[in-house]
Amino acid sequence: MPEQGEQPFLAEELNTHWPEMTYGGALSFLRRRYTRNLEGVDVVVSGIPFDAATSNRSGARGGPRAIRAASTGLAELGSFPFGFDPLRTLNVIDYGDCFLDFGYPQHVVEAVEAHADEILTSDASMLTFGGDHFVTYPLLRAHAKKYGPLSLVHFDAHSDTWPDDGERLDHGSMFLRAAREGLIDPSRSIQIGIRTDNEDTHGFTIVSSPWIHEHGVLATVEHIKRVVGTHQAYLTFDIDCLDPAFAPGTGTPVAGGLSAAQALGILRELAEINFVGADVVEVAPSYDHAEITAIAGATVAYDYLCLLALRAGGEPKDMGPDFF
Repeated sequence: MPEQGEQPFLAEELNTHWPEMTYGGALSFLRRRYTRNLEGVDVVVSGIPFDAATSNRSGARGGPRAIRAASTGLAELGSFPFGFDPLRTLNVIDYGDCFLDFGYPQHVVEAVEAHADEILTSDASMLTFGGDHFVTYPLLRAHAKKYGPLSLVHFDAHSDTWPDDGERLDHGSMFLRAAREGLIDPSRSIQIGIRTDNEDTHGFTIVSSPWIHEHGVLATVEHIKRVVGTHQAYLTFDIDCLDPAFAPGTGTPVAGGLSAAQALGILRELAEINFVGADVVEVAPSYDHAEITAIAGATVAYDYLCLLALRAGGEPKDMGPDFF
């Protein structure tokens, strides 16, 4: 009898994939094995359940759990539109969540950075679920130690470069701090979907949401490729990049955003970008409806794995001349 169910606990091979109930079973991301053994691992999924830096509605601490739950349907079939299973190409594990003591928010940077440092000592890359967007800052600190200054590919409604004194726990200023610390190179970084006012770009290339609505997905992709080039890049996807119609479950929703189709269309064209890490942040399930936001976040994460699988030699399926 073939293996069925509870892969996170029972799977012995990292790229094993067998039938699960979409409505039951352990909720690792894409039913990947729960382990902290990094031997032979290509991608480590983990969560950062922190939202004390949010400036409006809290609740993103529930994001990692919600994204994992929403991934069950994605784990059931091969990927669309790529037509292959990235989990056959990549060894992906679910590492669980970074432990954070809620009573000591002042220690969150060192805790998250140490969590990332431990993972990045291996050959694996990280795919991380927030939490509010501040968690990207300590993740960038850890990645920059390994890779040097990175290009930031940043999907968001907000630039997150408002004034920062180097001390605030603030999900709206940490990319200015990251730029000042040399963690990212603004001249090689791009912000996509922005639709809030900021007097200074701080050297980042900004592709606004209205511009994308007018000029489309492929024109946006060309901007990203031009700015980032061959530089090592970090992808950070704030779910409020999407219009609240497509992502109501988030802390700082802004009208006029991208549709899920637009954002996924852009992301799916970025296989040429040399991504060394990624995160999906600001999913706040307490404001979600019918898992709309969590499903979008899980799909972004899944499609990112597909991009890595393509770079690792995964072959997309040719659907034939009758498939448009």
